[in-house]
Amino acid sequence: MNQMPGVCLPSSGPSFTPKQGQYLAFIHAYTLVLGRPPAEADMQRHFRVTPPSVHQMVLALERAGLIRRQPGVARSIQVLVDPQGLPPLSPSIHQLVKSSVQRY
Repeated sequence: MNQMPGVCLPSSGPSFTPKQGQYLAFIHAYTLVLGRPPAEADMQRHFRVTPPSVHQMVLALERAGLIRRQPGVARSIQVLVDPQGLPPLSPSIHQLVKSSVQRY
């Protein structure tokens, strides 16, 4: 089989790297849970990267035809990949878990 290592190939649609897959999975999950797409700042917090890194990833996903955005409209990211072809979202390494239980 002629597959490049490190590239996810969904059954239908364009291919994407594992990192791109995580961004796509995050955008999809965020939209499902909160009912609106994430802002770039939300992706920055989740992936613990700089604002320019998030913006470059968004531009790369858009150029690859994996997402669509409306110019001048905030939170307008729309995933164009079939959700069945997305990888499971990995938890953020630095994601804090808050608990209301006090330590003893």
